[in-house]
Amino acid sequence: MRIQISHETVYRYEEPARGVIQTLRLTPRNHDGQYVENWRIDVSENCQLDQHEDAFGNITHVFSAEGPFQELRVLVEGEVDTQDTHGVVIGAIERFPPSLYLRETPLTRIDPAIGAFANISRGAGDDPLKMLHDLLERLHGEMAYDESPTQATTTAAEAFALKRGVCQDLTHIFIAAARSLAIPARYIGGHFQRADGVSDQEAGHAWAEAFVPTLGWVAFDTANCICATDAHVRIAVGLDYLGAAPVRGTRYGGGSETLDVSVRVSCPMPGQRQTQS
Repeated sequence: MRIQISHETVYRYEEPARGVIQTLRLTPRNHDGQYVENWRIDVSENCQLDQHEDAFGNITHVFSAEGPFQELRVLVEGEVDTQDTHGVVIGAIERFPPSLYLRETPLTRIDPAIGAFANISRGAGDDPLKMLHDLLERLHGEMAYDESPTQATTTAAEAFALKRGVCQDLTHIFIAAARSLAIPARYIGGHFQRADGVSDQEAGHAWAEAFVPTLGWVAFDTANCICATDAHVRIAVGLDYLGAAPVRGTRYGGGSETLDVSVRVSCPMPGQRQTQS
């Protein structure tokens, strides 16, 4: 499948900002089942984009822009060719052993409720893959997709108590639950080609990858209750959202700010897709 992506972030400042420094994790890498045909980043202010790799092997771009300016636009767009690997991640850069991804973070802290919920999946047997599929299905049934009650700083425990949240929240809960079962799990930020033909989206997508000894890393999309398919474009990996956040940075001056994000994910040759979030 060939997927076209446009991701624009617009900052508007109450007063002219004196300057900004930003780190972008918005560029996908090639691996089995994913090939980047073309990709570009455009910043509205004059700056130099310095490309690096972070500790997890994500492609990052860092820039600083000097003001004054009252608006800053970051546009990322390109085209990616994907193939369905049935959720198995092959050929991705691996900097750390799977055991690192058992590490708890503030956003993925395991509380008694998540631990008890995860423990039910032990009844699926000793096979980690069966436990993970059981966890995926039960979590999808337990949680309601709702954009209202949570935000970027909401923890897995808080979202699970609400029984509501977005793909980020469901992913954090899945990661926490998998780790409580001693299964390494990590956060993936990327994009998803929806099944219903809707191309315009308010944000990128998120899902989890869990390590299965017989297969390696396997991707689980909790918002859609599926393993990742050729409708998924993998961008960044981390222990949680903060490690894979598409844009992070700081600014000098500017007073209060507003942030608008627009994402368009489309397929020039649409075919049959999986269900959407």
